[in-house]
Amino acid sequence: MATAKKTPATAKRSTAAVPAPEKKVAPKKTPAVEAVAPKAAPIKDMAKIAKAAAPKSESKVAKPTGEYLYAAGNRKTCVARVRLYPNGTGAIIVNEKKLEEYIVVPSKRDSVKAPLRITGHLKTFDISVKTSGGGLGGQADAIRHGIAKALLEFDPALRITLKRAGFLTRDPRMKERKKFGLHRARRAPQWSKR
Repeated sequence: MATAKKTPATAKRSTAAVPAPEKKVAPKKTPAVEAVAPKAAPIKDMAKIAKAAAPKSESKVAKPTGEYLYAAGNRKTCVARVRLYPNGTGAIIVNEKKLEEYIVVPSKRDSVKAPLRITGHLKTFDISVKTSGGGLGGQADAIRHGIAKALLEFDPALRITLKRAGFLTRDPRMKERKKFGLHRARRAPQWSKR
């Protein structure tokens, strides 16, 4: 007679002293104190608050006085009225602000100073500019055009240098007008086959 071996599959499980799994009890909820946010200030007051919080900078700069050379520069829809004051220090004031505060893009600031740099008059003049219309890029180019024309008033011998650099030519490129039946100057409505 053959005896059967007990295998784990056929063996009975022992139920001796197996601990029961513990139930997780959620902690009792206590009423939380909600943080009450202060009421938002109206938008008009927000502008005042932001203006008061902004660091005080010398936004208004004293304009140079005395005799000056005048010229107007143009680009797109921008007009720049430029005054060059001889015997200056090289300060450039645009709309009663320093050039660095008004035109923040370094490449545009360099293009404004380019006529002065190529003629060697970077520290010869104080410059006062009133500009209007368009955006900052167009205004920067209009200022450059005005400075070049005013330098020509100062010394007509600079004409060849300024003309070769292209600073005396008014850039004729303008925004093309919108046409009827189109969305913009040339953008047509989407074509539909049926």
